[in-house]
Amino acid sequence: MSELHKPSNQEDEYFALEEIEKKHRLAMKQAEELAEKTKKELSQLHYMKCPNCGMDLQTLKRGAVEVVTCFHCQGVWLNEGQLEKLHAHGLHESGSVMKAVLNIFKRKKSD
Repeated sequence: MSELHKPSNQEDEYFALEEIEKKHRLAMKQAEELAEKTKKELSQLHYMKCPNCGMDLQTLKRGAVEVVTCFHCQGVWLNEGQLEKLHAHGLHESGSVMKAVLNIFKRKKSD
């Protein structure tokens, strides 16, 4: 009679596989949460830090464009489209230099 209440091997395997799958999904979810947390921490750690020297970056307004610059190494960073805006607004020191820089970026996009 005790054999009547014992589950079959197939049933044991099914529930064992279900348990393994459940633990795997939990582990993947925890890994994703950890990766997201690490990404946020790194973002906060490096936010507004110069990629060249690590010093603080400052935002300067140049016409309609905000330019991010490092006063330590004199680096300047622009987001997509800001260089064209600067050129269009005539906020450049030398037209030929600005055109040369724009041409470099235009060639990179078309390659």
